[in-house]
Amino acid sequence: MNTILNPEQNTWNELTQRPTQSFQDIELTVSAIFKEIQQKGDKAVAKYTSIFDGITLENNQVTQQEITEAEQQLSDELKEAIQTAKKNIERFHAAQKTAKVAVETLPGINCWQEKKPISKVGLYIPGGSAPLFSTVLMLAVPAKLADCQEIILCTPPNKEGKINPAILFAAQLCGITQIQKIGGIQAIAAMTFGTESVPKVYKIFGPGNQFVTVAKQVATQYGVAIDMPAGPSELLVVADETSNPAFIASDLLSQAEHGADSQVILVTTSQEVLKQTESEIEKQLAILPRKTIAEQAIAQSRLIYFDSEQKALDFINEYAPEHFIIAAQNEDFYTNGIQNAGSVFVGSYTPESAGDYASGTNHTLPTNGYARNYSGVNLDSFLKAITFQKITPKGLQTIGNTIEIMAEAEGLQAHKNAVTIRLKTLENENI
Repeated sequence: MNTILNPEQNTWNELTQRPTQSFQDIELTVSAIFKEIQQKGDKAVAKYTSIFDGITLENNQVTQQEITEAEQQLSDELKEAIQTAKKNIERFHAAQKTAKVAVETLPGINCWQEKKPISKVGLYIPGGSAPLFSTVLMLAVPAKLADCQEIILCTPPNKEGKINPAILFAAQLCGITQIQKIGGIQAIAAMTFGTESVPKVYKIFGPGNQFVTVAKQVATQYGVAIDMPAGPSELLVVADETSNPAFIASDLLSQAEHGADSQVILVTTSQEVLKQTESEIEKQLAILPRKTIAEQAIAQSRLIYFDSEQKALDFINEYAPEHFIIAAQNEDFYTNGIQNAGSVFVGSYTPESAGDYASGTNHTLPTNGYARNYSGVNLDSFLKAITFQKITPKGLQTIGNTIEIMAEAEGLQAHKNAVTIRLKTLENENI
């Protein structure tokens, strides 16, 4: 890993860069595939599934038989673990429900807000070398709690045209049965436009590689909302002289093994811990099954020393990590001071893996600095807030003149007239 000691603030912009291609580098490819799928539907989807996934499918839809067979292939131990995780995720997200907000702003003027589900949503579940069945729980659980009417799940098939059985089991457990064997750019495009077999959705959720991230951003150009630009995974750990280097190394490697374009960062106020962590990374990396992938991520990751906690915190807020582990003794300083992070893990015995799987919080989080202005997926991600108002005759008489004055000042006479005509009617009727 690259070691940087007490970097000057004018170098921080460079240090916060992620090892990903720019939007512009990928957009042309994504846009071309989008246009072809818009025009040719399932035929174009099949073409790109053949190109990118190496399989030609007669039908993208997962059958009930495949779902049943998937459940039989899993061990009872894994099924129980998935069920436990689902319960925790459900418990945490159900607690996010809010009641209707109702206020009488003036006598006779009643305003209220109600939350309604987004009726058609698409869930994207990455496949590849690490099929993320845990992401099914993270997206499907809040979608069902929000009472979304139509939920489409897309995930790439393997070379045999199959979906990982744990993905199918988790989907069935959450009540999702409309599962499409489509991955990558073509999945996002299919859900954006709708095809002969894939329904069009109103909002798309889920993480993915750089191409999926850009595809989701392109989808917004066609009127489809997205949860956030969630791309390659990243983790930042802050540590001091009290931290456990073996724990830190294990956390850094847990994210490095996600993919070659992942990034992990150690920020520490102890040069000794920095050195010991680097040694631990080498030791633990040597025995990882996904060593080759993790090595590539580690090569573009960083160990950074700062001589004060304030500098460390300022840099962390500038970096805006997807995952942020506080392994330092002064926990309150960092929990109170953090402004930009997707999800925070406090204390040496709170590994990021807990949030990835089973503690209850959501692991679909903003990456690439988007934690500065995006939240991670939560129950509200699947809801829309609609405002209502009802004004009585007395209420309109109370506020009518205010509206007339403001409308006239903006030069919008019809706005004023909509109030004036009503006030005159009330005056004529002696109300």
